[in-house]
Amino acid sequence: MTLTAPRVSPAEISEKSPKSWQPAACAASLTAAGAAGAAALVTADRAAEWGRGGAFGWFWLGMLVFTLPAVWWACRRATGPMLRVAVLVAYACFTYLPKLLRNPTGPLYHDEFAHWRQSREILLDGRLFDPNPIVRVIGDFPGLHAMVAGISALTGASTWHAALLVLIAAHVLVVLGVAVLAEELWRDRRIAAVAAIAYTLNSSFLFFDTQFGYESLAIPLMIWTLVGLLRAMRGPRADWIVTTLILAAATVVTHHLTALGLVAIMIVFAAAMTGRRGAAPAAWTAWALAAATAGMVTAWLFWVAPKTAGYLDPYLGKALDQIAGMLNDSGSGGRTLFKQSVAPWWEQKAAFAAPMLALAAMIAAAWRLRARRSADPLTRGLALAAFLIGACYFPAAVLILTPSGAEGARRSWAFSYLGIALVVAPLAVALLTRAARFAGPTLVALFAVMLVGNTAAGMNPSYRFPGPAAYGSDTRSLTPEVVAASNWLRATQGRGLRIVADRYSGLIFGSFGGQFPVTGSVTFPTYDLYLAQPGTPVPPGLITQLSSWNFQYLIVDRRMAREVPEIGIYFETNEPIPHDGRPAFTLGQLTKFDHLPWTIKIYDSGDIAIYRFDFSRVAS
Repeated sequence: MTLTAPRVSPAEISEKSPKSWQPAACAASLTAAGAAGAAALVTADRAAEWGRGGAFGWFWLGMLVFTLPAVWWACRRATGPMLRVAVLVAYACFTYLPKLLRNPTGPLYHDEFAHWRQSREILLDGRLFDPNPIVRVIGDFPGLHAMVAGISALTGASTWHAALLVLIAAHVLVVLGVAVLAEELWRDRRIAAVAAIAYTLNSSFLFFDTQFGYESLAIPLMIWTLVGLLRAMRGPRADWIVTTLILAAATVVTHHLTALGLVAIMIVFAAAMTGRRGAAPAAWTAWALAAATAGMVTAWLFWVAPKTAGYLDPYLGKALDQIAGMLNDSGSGGRTLFKQSVAPWWEQKAAFAAPMLALAAMIAAAWRLRARRSADPLTRGLALAAFLIGACYFPAAVLILTPSGAEGARRSWAFSYLGIALVVAPLAVALLTRAARFAGPTLVALFAVMLVGNTAAGMNPSYRFPGPAAYGSDTRSLTPEVVAASNWLRATQGRGLRIVADRYSGLIFGSFGGQFPVTGSVTFPTYDLYLAQPGTPVPPGLITQLSSWNFQYLIVDRRMAREVPEIGIYFETNEPIPHDGRPAFTLGQLTKFDHLPWTIKIYDSGDIAIYRFDFSRVAS
């Protein structure tokens, strides 16, 4: 019997042969690009740390040398579905590298200390919902901390390394989640990949939503909740309805703002479907799931986390007051972007250009959506909803001009850019299909400008690059001296002590030291202890408060007499302390505690002194 090979047509050979080399070529090119990019990022960090020039150039060289070929592989027409997914995973992993290199061994950003402490306390004591002295509401949202503590307990990894496992996985799930969401909307894998890449251009992606914070886990939970919602809307099925509710519940117990944003997005989706011919079942499903999620959020905020409203309200109120001050030409409330920034001019120009480019892209996408209306009513409704969500980016950008609103604006971009990515992606693919020679280089240039500009607008250089220790910096105030003092207090006096401190030493004593610091407020002005002049009495009412609330120790950082805080805050934002470019304290104000009968010095390392309160010795 003679065996003959099956006949293969030339067309089949030309169709299959290119795909046979794609995975190997892609792996080789991205491996080389990733190695080169990582080396450039390390060079950027070392240049910044040692005070040499070129850190910004090396950083963006490292980012673009990998992201540009990755974008090419992800968005090209001939890339297969599995290879496309692999490229998106590689892209997500590489884009976590800048934050990983920034602080690979422990917390660095302000909120990271709070979340590290909360996770560590759960691991040590096994209790959820314990109060947190650094960020007072995070104890009511234990999703991230319970997961990190559980992984640490199961694997034996440190709290920080367990957190890194969660954060890297969450970062990957963000990219894949946007791709799946876009594919569910447009039924096109190439558009899905472009949408995922477009979403990564938002200002929070590289540094803010990669930090050890509850947003970093809540954002992927929200995105995958929306995936479940769309699949439930396309064909009401019990499995996707239940999945959506489970993911929504996980979002609710993880982060307050993300849960509220999820409800708002679900309502927009439901409203966009209402009244459309042939979309009634989808609309009813969307409304039911939105109502259920809103009920979960309301119940959690009312019964479990009632402090959340009081925590969030001052930020919005101050932002509105500051906007009103700018509109009234009173000269109050505004902030100047890049004031005294060390960012190079081209980063600053790109930061101003990025919103304009996003606006132009949204206008073009709106025109295309109107000119090429889909026959599917569900797709039309969801596209309109995505456009409305994306349009929220532009009014929110106004808040960046106010000190209090800037934080909220940065947090909102993780939501609004989802809409921008979903509606702009079909436009980009259409341009690549019709005029690849012109559209390809143009879109690459736009990608680079928006990546650079949005990152520059979203995070200050001190968050992005290492550097010498600086008093009053939220990222560079950690020094071995402060850590040693906090470790000494914990080792000799125990943890869980109530202490009075400034913002920066309180951050370290409250996290690594495991203490309960207070840094002052209008109703509990502990900063008056420091402000009192030598020889003048401390307000008796404050001493009564400290004694009745069982405060035991006082931390004094003598650098307050020599240096001005980098962010302009000694204790808290409403402190009654002048900020005129000079230190607000004299050395006498900070050393007077050596001579008071009711403050007993128990530790002195030069800059850091620790005193024990003995209120029985206060003169009546």
